[in-house]
This record gives sequence, C-alpha cells and structure tokens, in this order.
Amino acid sequence: MLAKIKNPVVNGKLEIDESKAKKNEEAGYGEVEHVAIFDEAQRSWTHKRLAEYLKKGGTYGNKLKVPNFPVSEAAFLIWSLDQREDWAVIVCLVGGGQEIHTGEAGIAEWIDALNNQYRDWKVYISSKLTAPEYAEGRVNELLQQNSNVIYSDKLHLAVSLRSFRAEKLSDFVHCLLSFDNKARSLYKEIQERKYPVLLTRDINKARAWLRTKALGNTRTGVLVTKTAARYKPQAINVLQKGTDSAVHWFLEDKMDVRSSNYLEDAATEIEVQGLELDYTCVLWDADVRYSSNGWQYFKFNGGKKWGPEENEDTRKYMINAYRVLLTRARQGMIICIPEGNARLNAEGNPEDPTRLPEFYDSTYMYLKSLGIEEI
Repeated sequence: MLAKIKNPVVNGKLEIDESKAKKNEEAGYGEVEHVAIFDEAQRSWTHKRLAEYLKKGGTYGNKLKVPNFPVSEAAFLIWSLDQREDWAVIVCLVGGGQEIHTGEAGIAEWIDALNNQYRDWKVYISSKLTAPEYAEGRVNELLQQNSNVIYSDKLHLAVSLRSFRAEKLSDFVHCLLSFDNKARSLYKEIQERKYPVLLTRDINKARAWLRTKALGNTRTGVLVTKTAARYKPQAINVLQKGTDSAVHWFLEDKMDVRSSNYLEDAATEIEVQGLELDYTCVLWDADVRYSSNGWQYFKFNGGKKWGPEENEDTRKYMINAYRVLLTRARQGMIICIPEGNARLNAEGNPEDPTRLPEFYDSTYMYLKSLGIEEI
C-alpha cells in the first residue's frame, strides 16, 4: 500500500496515486486480502515512530522513503483495508501490558483511529478488556461514544496456552505487579497444578535448580530486563544486540556455551517477546523496586549510581518488561533477587554503593509475603 500512495503526502492526507494502482471493480484500490491478522496488536507503532521510520526509508529491505507520513501504524492498516469496496476484516490479537518498546502505541491507538477516522467500521471487542493493562483501563470510556461497538465474552482467550501447566499464571503475574490481594490465592492454585514458582537470593541456587530440570531437550535460561545494570556480580552476561547471539541462545544444545542452558548469558524482554523456555530464572535487579507507595523505578547512569526514572512511558515499559519475563516459562520458574553488597571498604564506605541491600530487600520481602516458596 505504501507503493500506491501519492508520495510525498500532501496536506496530511493519504491518497491513492491512480497511476500506480489500478482500481478493481470489487476491491477498489485495495488489492490486498480481505482479512488481516495483527498479532501483538498492542505493539503497533505510534504516528511519531512510524513517521520517523518512513522518513529514513525504513529497514529490512524497505527503502521507500515517505516524508511527512500522517498516521499511526494502526490507522494505516485500517485505511489500507478500507480501500476495498466489498468487505474487509482486521483481527487484532491483544496482550495486556505487553508494550515494552518506545513507540508502541497500545490498544488505545486502534480505538482512536476507529473513533476519529473510521466510524463506519463495526468494532467487535472482548468484554474482558477492562483491566488496567489495557489502555490504562479506559477501553470502555474510549469506546462509549462509538455506536458501532459490539462486546462479546467469546472474544477473550481465558486460558494461557504458553504455560500448559499454569492456566492462572498470567493472572498471578498481573496481581503480583498490581498489588492485588488475589495474588496469594492464585499462587496456591498454580502450585497445586504442579507449576513451580520459587524464590531465592542466590543465583547459584537458581542455576542448580534449573540444571535439575534440564533433561533431554528441556530448555532453561536466565532472563533480565534491558534496564537491569548490576548483573555482572552474579556472573551473568547479557546477550549482545545486533548479533546472532540470541539465535544461538535459543537453538544450540546444552553442550554449547552459547546455549541458554549454560546459564551464563541472559536474554532480555526484547529477545524473548513472543517466545518462551521450559524453565526460567528471572534475575530481578534494582531497576524496579517495591515500596509501600507502589513500584519505584530507577535507571543506572552507567558508572556510579542509580537515579529515579521520571518518564511515565518509560516506567510503563519497565514494569511491562517484568510482566513479559515472568510469563516466559512453560513449566516453571525461579525468581532471584540478589542480597546486594553490605560490606564496607577500608575507608568505612560501602564497597559497592550500586548494590546496597536496601535496593533489593523490599522487593524480596514483598514476593515472600505472597507465599512464594523460597529455596
């Protein structure tokens, strides 16, 4: 469809260039399929992110430059199928609280496009999309002025297919991250279904536990967030971006040092989004810390200290990163929260002020309060 539009875009409006696209009797200018399926639809790009991408000519072989692109990715897909003159359907598969990249718009972007530009489209939506991780809980509010909305319970995937032993895992993780009192009872249900969720403060105990699970082709691995910084004291290396390291991490056998099973290299939410392992260790760093007032967010300056993260979008991505990591295991996981370093140097100052115990203790105590079994 990019190749069919008038380029450059004039007056902020997408238009078909009739010299590039032949009008068909039934399809209009939309010589595309009737049905588009958008997996992980909450990851669709904002207008700003897409415009910057197309201004440069994109990547991955797409060198078509479109300056001043006027709409978001969601709006562009709807516009593309709206060119058909017979019928079209877009199926959006939405995961709650899964936005982890800058520029990921969330479900609100789809709703905004439908409300403001495509009011004639019928909207069929799950009646369950009211939780805070979906458009900050504002789905109903955003759609209340749209007369073409039909709600249906049948559109909700109630059972996680990723964790076949833990149908309640996603609910448990949501309650854990949102401080919902149901987390304790959900944890008990998960344990009863033989899906272990364990807690430790010793990375070597976590490794030992994972190695007992690495039978046959079973896949194990260590996970950290991309904003984690003080993982080296745990003898952990993070996969390098822009290389084939993630391919080897997922695919090599357990005798290969590049394999996830070696438990030396850790993957972040970027590498494991949409993928999973059998058993995982989630190494929880000092980037997100529990407090009685809610989660606190910190970024490392690369050298000496952590500082508070004030950007709301970044904070959302940070908590969503833990949501992703905590739901990557098919058969079980262990959460490792380091003890930190309480030692003093010869001058009487903290030996490592970037890993003080108080950076970790409150998070550990919170998870322990949920009844999570410790080893």
